Amino acid sequence: MILVTGGTGLVGSHLLYQLTSQNKQVRATYRALESLDSVKKVFSYFTENSEELFSNIEWVKADITDVPSLEKVFVDVKVVYHVAALVSFDPKEYRKMRQVNIEGTANIVNYAIASMVQKICFVSSIAAIGDSINNEVVTEENDWSIESGNNGYAITKHGAEMEVWRASQEGIDVIIVNPGVILGAGFWNLNTGLLFTKVANGFKYFTEGITGFVGVTDVVNAMINLTESDVKNQGFILVSENVSFKAVFTEIAQNLAKKPPTIKVSKTTTTFLRRIDVIRCFITGKKRMITKDSEKSLHSKTLYSSEKIKSSIGYEFTPIKLVIKNVSARYKSDS
Repeated sequence: MILVTGGTGLVGSHLLYQLTSQNKQVRATYRALESLDSVKKVFSYFTENSEELFSNIEWVKADITDVPSLEKVFVDVKVVYHVAALVSFDPKEYRKMRQVNIEGTANIVNYAIASMVQKICFVSSIAAIGDSINNEVVTEENDWSIESGNNGYAITKHGAEMEVWRASQEGIDVIIVNPGVILGAGFWNLNTGLLFTKVANGFKYFTEGITGFVGVTDVVNAMINLTESDVKNQGFILVSENVSFKAVFTEIAQNLAKKPPTIKVSKTTTTFLRRIDVIRCFITGKKRMITKDSEKSLHSKTLYSSEKIKSSIGYEFTPIKLVIKNVSARYKSDS
């Protein structure tokens, strides 16, 4: 039996499709019944047989932060894909991120050890990779330092990795993947899905920050390939290409037949907007739209290397232009 946590999110839903299409015996966790509709939507992108594939999943209502709810989840489980996480740049959610990302992962690891699981594949992030030294390309060998100005999300994903490595010390084979910014279809009002929605609605602004991007299909295929291989107790950066936000926004706009963004936003401007946003949140009580950490990420220029997975299992990534073309086509079909 294969267990997938976080099966109702972007990575989880695409992972479930790949596993069920390969006739794997799969169990997945969910917290809200309505979230299952998003998974069905993703399945429908790839096959006319989506209902039958979806029905092959054994769904269990559980929360990784609720220890008793996990007991029934691990019965007869041999492989775990731990995808569930909380992603946020809002410092007010740091405590919640610690609870979900670190404590939740510790709960998964504890049950995996007790249930004698054979292998765990954990979805981390490039945020948990050490910073670039002298502007060199970042690899898995870069040392992590909590003192280098890491944001709350990065700190909690690194903490989660430490819990997963603990499982390896208890005899469980471990794979950790560190994807870049993941682009994929099906969640147009969340995270990177908002990039397509905003551009479709005439988003005019861009920054010249650069980071690693990757398609969700590459992420899940790499996860499966690594987990089913003899590779163990290693981490892998998953990045197709290092691209500027401007280039990504422009490519999305061209595929959606929209005008590309034309207004460059400087660091001074985002700092001003961030301070205005603080006042807005104080008055309205709403969540922050721009934080110091999100502002930093918009202007940072960091390059990441995926050479390790290419050399280890010969994995080749889909070019980002093709990823954007495919995701844009799904967006148009849903609009």
